[in-house]
Amino acid sequence: MKRAATKRKSGKSRPRKSVVPQGEAEALSVSRILVPIDFSVHSRNALRYAIPLAKHFGAALRLVYVVEPTIYPADLGFGQVVYPNIEEELEEKGARELMRIIAEEIPAGIKASSVVRRGKPHHEILLESEGQRADMVVIATHGHTGVEHMLFGSTAERIVRHAKCPVLTVRPAEL
Repeated sequence: MKRAATKRKSGKSRPRKSVVPQGEAEALSVSRILVPIDFSVHSRNALRYAIPLAKHFGAALRLVYVVEPTIYPADLGFGQVVYPNIEEELEEKGARELMRIIAEEIPAGIKASSVVRRGKPHHEILLESEGQRADMVVIATHGHTGVEHMLFGSTAERIVRHAKCPVLTVRPAEL
């Protein structure tokens, strides 16, 4: 790799490592893009960014929806209140909605698939990214600040910190 020279304060130059070799442009290869979807306006906006990227690179899209574990509240001395099959129902509805999104919003020329996972969103998205060998994750930020951010954390922030591939974060659209 060629090195470019930069001048020091002393006037002497030192070699500087180039990110891309001079005279050569390395091709960026993206064949699998993971898009976490929670059916919010924000995640739909992230999908709108992912579609043209997939088209440009000829990449496949993988939509992932994560059902969080349901925490059952105590019933004031009678134990936990049971909500039968709520997680299974959320999984089924999520799978149907993902299929609808693929059918209605993703152009026919783009290969797309979907999966519903159960667990903590950031953990499951990272596992899906690694399992699918994603080349990129396109994820929405919800714009939580202050107390909301402290209470809810940020799934996107955790993905950026721990993903093994590049992550494109899409900020909330100005309404």
